[in-house]
Amino acid sequence: MLGAVQRVLDVVNTALAVVSALAIAAAGVVLTWEVVGRYFLNIASDWQDELSTFLLIGATFASAAWTQSRRGHVGIDALSMVLPPGADRVRRRLADIAACVFCAYFAYKCWSLLVESWVEDETTPSAWGAPLWIPYACMTFGMALLAVQQALQVFTPHRAPTDPTTI
Repeated sequence: MLGAVQRVLDVVNTALAVVSALAIAAAGVVLTWEVVGRYFLNIASDWQDELSTFLLIGATFASAAWTQSRRGHVGIDALSMVLPPGADRVRRRLADIAACVFCAYFAYKCWSLLVESWVEDETTPSAWGAPLWIPYACMTFGMALLAVQQALQVFTPHRAPTDPTTI
């Protein structure tokens, strides 16, 4: 059962990693346009910063579970070099459990921000007035996926991490 869930999550994570890469590229294009428009063409606008921020928030949170599935997050290996292998496995398992609990709590808090921003119809204070539920939805969905990925890794610790350089 967990293997089937992991296979589905792998497909979702891979799709979101591709979307995240496109969002980062789009943010780069938007910011480049801002520089060219503002400094070379004297076209003033205020939507680029918010749009690029929303794209980068979405990309960051949408790709977090994909990165975790490959154990690609930053880690400190100093303890693994001094601890016996059994103790290191316990340390890693406890770290995975703590990270899973933290991410689940973070997703829950993001959900409350999402609901509040939706109900209150909150927007950014700029002239564009972009709805705040968009980044909160990205944060909620991304952190929930990350918590699920970490829970799967807690319950199936024998699964070898995928090569972090492949999509």
